[in-house]
Amino acid sequence: MGRSSKDKRDIYYRLAKEEGWRARSAFKLLQLDEEFQLFEGVRRAVDLCAAPGSWSQVLSRKLKGGAGEGPESVKIVAVDLQAMAPLPGVVQIQGDITKVSTAQEIIQHFEGQPADLVVCDGAPDVTGLHDIDEYIQAQLLLAALNITTHVLNKGGTFVAKIFRGKDVTLLYSQLRIFFPDVTCAKPRSSRNSSIEAFVVCRGYCPPEGYVPNMSNPLLDHCYDVDFNQLEGPNRVIVPFLACGDLSAYDSDQTYPLQLAPGKEYSYVPPTQPPICPPYQEACFLKRNNLLAKEPGPAPLEEADPAPTYGSAPEPQGCPPEAAVENVLASLSVSP
Repeated sequence: MGRSSKDKRDIYYRLAKEEGWRARSAFKLLQLDEEFQLFEGVRRAVDLCAAPGSWSQVLSRKLKGGAGEGPESVKIVAVDLQAMAPLPGVVQIQGDITKVSTAQEIIQHFEGQPADLVVCDGAPDVTGLHDIDEYIQAQLLLAALNITTHVLNKGGTFVAKIFRGKDVTLLYSQLRIFFPDVTCAKPRSSRNSSIEAFVVCRGYCPPEGYVPNMSNPLLDHCYDVDFNQLEGPNRVIVPFLACGDLSAYDSDQTYPLQLAPGKEYSYVPPTQPPICPPYQEACFLKRNNLLAKEPGPAPLEEADPAPTYGSAPEPQGCPPEAAVENVLASLSVSP
């Protein structure tokens, strides 16, 4: 896919490059903040599954200013298994969110103080099978919630990506154990064709006597099998809210390259290229014409009449020596 075609396909992809964001997902957090005022009074924030760093960029600009030179009391920690390019005002931890050591390192960077805000935009590599993708995403969300119980201050806020499926009410009821206010929100920049949404959990209040523990799963699998079949007033209704300006750009719509009259379109490269992406080796092989090529069709042995001397065509793409051997083999003549 060419540059211009990709730019024309996604308006938020183009706007992210023009405004200096590392990914279009930055607009999702910005639109969530417009609706819920997530950053009010926040001095310590954690970005889980942060790479490539667009949400950390938003935290840095909103909490510390554009160059990350805001108040010294504001601290931002980004956590991911993958390496991430540095960001001003952001401390990076390359670690696993399912490990106690990662939670301890986060608290250490906060000088023993808990966080006011924890965000997580992590998602698995989707397979296209919705049941599998929803299950894996639910487990990732619960892992993020688990480490959040170790690092979040009482009354704090937790924001995470969720795939809206048939078991979303089970996740909602699990989140309600720790947060009295849980809302499922869909930003304008998130495509309507996607099952992606975000849970905004406010007012962190763990149960009396609850002790955070990484070894125990938060989700109790021994729940009533008829939980999702309840009807009427017994059915759990998950609050849902559409965020962002509904009259603004539609993420599912295709826009022309020239948005403003009299202003010609010019390509803008990505703000930060990926660091060691999984497709890096494939791109190198393609650029250097080293990809394995499929062999050509096998020659017909009995359908065609036997060629005569001087009439056998040279196989395309074969070196001269191989062509001579092929011709001799077809004539049953030993070299």
